[in-house]
This record gives sequence, C-alpha cells and structure tokens, in this order.
Amino acid sequence: MPSLRKWLLSGLLVLVPLIITLWVIEWVISTLDQTLRILPTSWQPDQLLGVHIPGLGVVFALVVVLSIGALASNIIGNKLVSWWHAMLHRIPVVRSIYSGVKQVSDTLFSEKGNAFRKALLVQWPHEGMWTIAFLTGSPAGDVLSHLQSMPGGAEHDEFHSVYVPTTPNPTGGYFVMVRKSACIELQMSVDEALTYIVSMGVIVPGGPKNAHIKVAADGAITPQS
Repeated sequence: MPSLRKWLLSGLLVLVPLIITLWVIEWVISTLDQTLRILPTSWQPDQLLGVHIPGLGVVFALVVVLSIGALASNIIGNKLVSWWHAMLHRIPVVRSIYSGVKQVSDTLFSEKGNAFRKALLVQWPHEGMWTIAFLTGSPAGDVLSHLQSMPGGAEHDEFHSVYVPTTPNPTGGYFVMVRKSACIELQMSVDEALTYIVSMGVIVPGGPKNAHIKVAADGAITPQS
C-alpha cells in the first residue's frame, strides 16, 4: 500500500499539470476558432479546404487584432475610433457599460498605467495576517476625502487601491483600499506572484529552479534540490 500511494501521487504530479495545460490550450483554440464564423460561409477554411484544421481561428483573430491596431494608429483610424466612441456614448444603456469597460481596459492595457504592474504584501483579512495583492490604482475625489477623515487618518494620507486574489483561482477576489504606508512592495514580477498564489505557496519565487518533488512512503511531499 505505501508503494501504491507513492506511485499514485507521483503519477498525479506528472499528469495533472499536463492535463490542465492541454485542457486550457484546447479551450482557447476552440474558442478562437469560433471567430471564423464571422466570415461568409464560402470563405470559411472548412468549406475551402474540406477539412477542419484546429488553430486557424487563432491566426485569424491575431490578424484581425493587428489590423485594427494598425488602423487605429494612423490619423484616419483615430478619427474613426473617435467617431465610434462618440456614437456609443449617445446610446443610454450602452453608454454606461461601454464607458466603464473602456476605462478598465485603458487602465489595464495602457503602457503608462500601473494596474497589475506591481505585487504588494498587505495585511488581509485582518491585522497580523498577510497576503499578496496587486496594485490597481489610487482612490481620489470623494472616496479619498472620506478615507482621510476616518479615525486615525490625516489630510495627507496616501492610499492604494489593490486587488486581493483568491487561491487557487485568482480570477476571483476582493477590491480594497489600504494606506500606502501599510503596503510592502515586493521585488517580484506579477507572473511570479500569480504563480505563488495559484500554487498556494508551493512554488516560491526566487527558490531553486531545478527543484524536484519527492514523495515519501507515507505520502509526504517535499521539494528536493
């Protein structure tokens, strides 16, 4: 039984990451392949070639994104984009949704933005308990004035807006505002911080790169250099 348990755990350590990786890749490719449906039926690769080739949607989506980016980068494209934004802002329901999503996307994808560019160490959910969070911005206006007027606050206090992800699924989490003085900026990349979160602390940033996993007879799992 100890040997069977050891073999089972060793097999899971090899197969689970591989299966999840392949599943994610297959989901991304199959989703992007749906973009080919916007083409006329006679132009779709399945009709032209007579056979379905997975991954052509990825190439097509990449070409579309690059083409739109190239168009939006010139003078004529800027005018078209401005006209498009102005038109959407005149539609009552669409205006509120589109403007909110655009502000978030501009913040996330702007080269000058700080959103998700820094990993922080903050006390969460209470003092004395620490977790990793990501800087998303700084509160301002009425929110900032209320934060500064809180008990123990001061007029010149600075605050950070941070996103605290959950483990092991970082797509869910909490948006909180904390004092800048209470945040510790970590010397690790966002990718390293996400890996640390997803692995639930098993993969430590800055640890030995050639670490191996050893499964003991009693089922204990320990990293080995």
